[in-house]
Amino acid sequence: MTSSRPAPLRPRALRPGDRVAIVAPGGPVDPRRLDAGVALLRSWGLDPVVMPHVRDRRGYLAGSDADRLADLIAAWADPQVRGILCARGGYGCQRIVDDLDLDLVVRDPKVFCGFSDVTALHLALGRTGLVTLHGPMAAWNPDRTGPVAAEWLRRALCDPSPLGLVRARPGTTTTTVASGRVTAPLVGGNLSLLAASAGTSDAVDARGRLLLLEEVGEEPYRVDRLLRQLRRSGALDGVAGVVVGECVGCDAATPDDIGLFDVLADALGDLGVPVSYGLPLGHGPEQVTVPLGVAATLDADAGTLDLVESATTS
Repeated sequence: MTSSRPAPLRPRALRPGDRVAIVAPGGPVDPRRLDAGVALLRSWGLDPVVMPHVRDRRGYLAGSDADRLADLIAAWADPQVRGILCARGGYGCQRIVDDLDLDLVVRDPKVFCGFSDVTALHLALGRTGLVTLHGPMAAWNPDRTGPVAAEWLRRALCDPSPLGLVRARPGTTTTTVASGRVTAPLVGGNLSLLAASAGTSDAVDARGRLLLLEEVGEEPYRVDRLLRQLRRSGALDGVAGVVVGECVGCDAATPDDIGLFDVLADALGDLGVPVSYGLPLGHGPEQVTVPLGVAATLDADAGTLDLVESATTS
C-alpha cells in the first residue's frame, strides 16, 4: 500500500500581494484575535481575506456545517487565493471533512495551515499528496504565539527553503522515550483527532513515516486510552518514529499518579523506533510550524527534529 501513496504535491510559497483566505472550519472565533492575525498577515505583505462565515457562531461551532464547508470550498475554488489559513480549531472539522472536494485541491494546490481539530482536514488533504502546514492559526494569540512562532509561520508560508532544525524551547528540555535517529515523511497532528479517525477513510497511515502527536487538556489515563486506540486500530503498525510535541495540561494531578512520560514510555517505548517528547509542536508557547507530507529527521537522543525537505515550491 505504501507504493500507492501519491507523490508529495507542493503548493507555491506565498509571495507579497498574494491573497490568503481565512476560514473557520471548526469552533467559533474570537474577533479580537482574528483582527490581530489579519494585521500580522498584512505586515508580511500578504492580502488576507476573511471568508463570509468566519465570524458566525452556532453554539460550539463557527456557524452551520453548510456555511463552514462553503467557505472552505469557495476559498479553494478561487484562483486568486494562494493560501488558506484556518482561524482556529475547537471542534467541527470532522462534521464537514467528508464533503471536501479533493479534486479542487489537486487541480489547484494551495498553502494550507492549521492544527488541533484541523488535523481532520490534514488527514483528508494528505490523501491527495498535498503538503500541508501544522502550525498556528489566524485567530492570533500573542500570549501563546509570540515572535518566534510568528517567524516560523512566516517562513513556512513564504520561504520555499527547508525550515531546518527544531529544538526545545529555552528553559525546557526534550525527553528520549526510545533512542534512535530516523528520516521519514512527517504525518499526524492532534492525538484525539488521530484516534477519532480510526476506522474512517482518512485514518492515519504511519507505515514508514514519522508520526507527530500533540495534545492539550487530557489527563494521563486519557492519553493512554487514545494511544491504545491507535495501537489497537493498527495505525502505529510499521511507524518509523514518533515525535510527541508538548502536551499542555496533560500531566498527572498528584506526584503519586502515573505521569505522562510513564504513559508514553509504556504505550510507545516498545515499538522499536525512535520516540521523543517535548518539542514545541502543538498547544504550547512559541509553537513551531512544521510541514506534513515531506521528510524530516528525528534524533530522539539529541531531542531534535530537522525539517530537511521543502514544503513549498518557489
